Amino acid sequence: MSKSKDEKKSKKDSGKESKKIKKEKKNGKLTNEYYLAELGKLQIELVKLQEWIKNKGLKIVLIFEGRDAAGKGGVIKRITESLNPRYCKVVALGVPTEKEKTQWYFQRYVPHLPAAGEMVLFDRSWYNRAGVEHVMRFCSEKDYEEFLLSCPEFETLIIRSEIILIKYWFSVSDEEQEKRFQERINDPTKHWKISPMDIESRKHYVDYSIAKDKMFSHTDTKQSPWYVVEADDKKRARLNCISHLLSLIPYKEIPYKKIEVPHRQDNSNYVRPPKDTQTYVPAEY
Repeated sequence: MSKSKDEKKSKKDSGKESKKIKKEKKNGKLTNEYYLAELGKLQIELVKLQEWIKNKGLKIVLIFEGRDAAGKGGVIKRITESLNPRYCKVVALGVPTEKEKTQWYFQRYVPHLPAAGEMVLFDRSWYNRAGVEHVMRFCSEKDYEEFLLSCPEFETLIIRSEIILIKYWFSVSDEEQEKRFQERINDPTKHWKISPMDIESRKHYVDYSIAKDKMFSHTDTKQSPWYVVEADDKKRARLNCISHLLSLIPYKEIPYKKIEVPHRQDNSNYVRPPKDTQTYVPAEY
């Protein structure tokens, strides 16, 4: 008896699934095939997580900090690209205005905190004061010391208001950072990623290390710990960070309601305007 088409297809698909994807290259780097397969699985889980957050009215804040070119933006992109931007927002504030400089330091960050059902990712955050502002002398020593004292209290208030706060620090070696800087300088599509401040910061590599250590000593608390991501290998850093994030927020898959697609309205009496009455984008490709 001949097998049905469905049986043949099932066997064919099963064969594909059993095919083992090579994980690493000879140099120890992840293969692109393995990386994309694992990333795809994690992004599906992120969609499930977002539905759980919306359904339960959770409020999530993710902070991404680290050295320049450590790969924060790449992780943020992979987290958000499959999520609904109405409920998953990225905050990357610029230089404070003259008015904001006179406000309570945390004031300009508060309006960006999430409402129920939202997840907010800070691409750099209030920790600017403990890093670039301190090292480059953009704030006074008094303001810096006040921040180190106030920050844990501020984060305690956030957590007490039932916001889940998760902080990631991306660690990259001096050699890898230099390599990425050179790539950004030489690649026209990446010029925007490097600023004069990034170049100036290179002169203060040790100062930033000392500032990071002091920041951790004050703000790496039991209630609000820092999670360090080894980021010399971009692909592994992305997978590790997303996997860790998923492990921190217990969630369950919420089944989607079956969608019934209605019949399209009858258009037999509709007459489309002539094409030459509209302006089209030239078909150059």
